[in-house]
Amino acid sequence: MLTITDLSMGYGDQTLFAGANLQLDRGNRYGIVGANGSGKSTLLRILSGEEGSSEGEVKRPRNVRIGVLGQDHFEFEDVRILDVVMMGNAELWDAMVEKEKVLAAEEFDDDRYAELEDVVLRYDGYSLEHRAAEILEGLGIPGHQHDMPLRVLSGGYKLRALLAQTLAAEPDALFLDEPTNHLDILAIAWLETFLTKFKGCAIVVSHDLRFLNRVCTHVLDIDYERVTVYRGNYDAFTKQKREERTRMEAVIGKREKEIEQHKAFIRRFKAKASKARQANSRQKRVEKMVIEDLPRSSRRSPKFKFDQRRKSGKRALTVKGVSKAYGDNHVLHDVTFEVDRGERIAVIGPNGIGKSTLLKILVGELEADAGEAEWGYEADFGYFPQDHKDALGDPTACVREALWEVCPTAEMGAVVGRLAAVLFSRDDTDKKVEHLSGGEAARLLFARVAVIEATVLVLDEPTNHLDIESISALAQALKKYEGTIIFVSHDRWFTDRLATRIIEIDADGVTDYPGTYREYVRRGQDHLDAGAVVAKAKAERKNARKAKRNG
Repeated sequence: MLTITDLSMGYGDQTLFAGANLQLDRGNRYGIVGANGSGKSTLLRILSGEEGSSEGEVKRPRNVRIGVLGQDHFEFEDVRILDVVMMGNAELWDAMVEKEKVLAAEEFDDDRYAELEDVVLRYDGYSLEHRAAEILEGLGIPGHQHDMPLRVLSGGYKLRALLAQTLAAEPDALFLDEPTNHLDILAIAWLETFLTKFKGCAIVVSHDLRFLNRVCTHVLDIDYERVTVYRGNYDAFTKQKREERTRMEAVIGKREKEIEQHKAFIRRFKAKASKARQANSRQKRVEKMVIEDLPRSSRRSPKFKFDQRRKSGKRALTVKGVSKAYGDNHVLHDVTFEVDRGERIAVIGPNGIGKSTLLKILVGELEADAGEAEWGYEADFGYFPQDHKDALGDPTACVREALWEVCPTAEMGAVVGRLAAVLFSRDDTDKKVEHLSGGEAARLLFARVAVIEATVLVLDEPTNHLDIESISALAQALKKYEGTIIFVSHDRWFTDRLATRIIEIDADGVTDYPGTYREYVRRGQDHLDAGAVVAKAKAERKNARKAKRNG
């Protein structure tokens, strides 16, 4: 499908990767992984033809159809949502539009109509609308919205429509950069099923470990300034890479031991006439023995650490009858639950159901229409909102000042040390908050949250914008934290590692599941099994169509 030869990419003095030689085949699904800034998205754009490389080439078969996930929804704001999706296959869409014009013309053009009909038949155009509708529903955009203009959707759902557009085009090669962003658990599981059935070549950048494990047949690892292909999913890749590193270290250790033995012989016998010739021979051999340094990985893990200044009372939080609506949109209905000290509660549910709204009510950023949330004795919270930069204070302040703001009595050396632990170099501490990347802003915000040593952590999508190493480090640090955690996350790997109790919010209300996320899944309540998602979605669509006919 794609043949990559001697591919290199760099910016100025920085080399992202060099000398990459790859063969990417139809039927395989490749996950691109690497540290933030290693060049994952750059490699994806080069492979798709959106960006050129510094050296080398990418060969694609003639007439191969490329599908790239777009980000600019503004050009479709007034277009019917279903049409936006069908426009993904430009050749088919144009033929369908022109065919309607030919049919409506006063003078019917038989030849042109026949040409257009060939295009429609070649791409199975008569089933396009049905396929587009199924994809939209699978991604969580219900049928009653399909005839509305794209502008009625929120920003996250507009991006879902663009993802549907890419998938409906049925490309030969599919390129997706962080496709699970803005998707809830149901939509992610549906996308997993779609990709595992995809017959072309799929190349994906993602920080979602469970997604990579379920979808990928191969991993493209960007590290040590090169691109290496590993067979298998993400777990298989990490095992292979770890074993490979261990073998390399063992070879170097053996060579170092051999050199030291030669040197010991030389020191002992170089002055002894009967052994001098052997000592000289070994000296020449040692001089020819070269030990190459193991390359340094570009992957770095932050050192998150969360402590509580004191313990809260046994009852950390009481929520009674909380309801909230935005106009006619009722998102929370009589939400009631209690939280005891030390619990790790995952609040889950589809997008738009009110999870973030609930957290904002808990921390006092929003007022409930009814009910109340009351914090217990000594229960003071640290809040991590989705909008990181809004929580970092003055956008023109530097990183160092942004942290010092929440610990003004600390010495500057301690502030810089805390920032170094979350991967800010001394030069980085002078960077303005407004210029931080999403991952940098998240790490700074976690440093601010850690400083206050709260007894309760309230976290809204804490893994957004973090790379895989940071997500793993965060999960490990939160497991060691002795306080209470209430969090919202669509990252199933992260939730599985952390949650000890699940509160599910859906259109019917709130359901409380004591126990871990894995236990919750075993009860058949969740949809980690993508097949269950598809079966449920089909059943709901069938019931909706039946109700509509009967109505």
